Amino acid sequence: MKALEAHASFSAPGEGETTWFQPNRMTVKATAETTGGAFGLVESFIPAGSGPPLHVHHREDESFWVLEGRLRFRAGDEEFEGGPGSFVFLPRDVPHTFIVEGDEDAHMLTLLTPGGGEGFFLDGGRTPEGPGLPPPGPPDVPKLQQVASLYGAEIVGPPLVPSGKEG
Repeated sequence: MKALEAHASFSAPGEGETTWFQPNRMTVKATAETTGGAFGLVESFIPAGSGPPLHVHHREDESFWVLEGRLRFRAGDEEFEGGPGSFVFLPRDVPHTFIVEGDEDAHMLTLLTPGGGEGFFLDGGRTPEGPGLPPPGPPDVPKLQQVASLYGAEIVGPPLVPSGKEG
């Protein structure tokens, strides 16, 4: 397998490959190809009350930097909640998920190390039909499971429920 060669790259505001991935609008800002395999970087806009099913990555670690909104993260048996400026590191092979708490949508950056996992969002998403978030709807779990298997990931449980809405 040929090693990837890193080269200088630049992504201006609004640039990158954008997808509607489940209820999110995501833009891939850096890929394994542009970073010599070091990382992938994804900018996400996530609606209030939503989050991915519990899942696990076997190939990469996942880190999040919250820019706007309030999120509750679960990794294994641990939970943490954070707002703007919060950083969360989730190691590979640990089941994890998050939920956007409250009424404010979230804006965050996701760093996948090493790179490559960013393709999951592009392959599992669809071309945006306009600006902003996609129309609300239930997650397409069978599609997520199929695409996850291509990227060394698994869906292992349901999403979190927003605080105060359990039961």
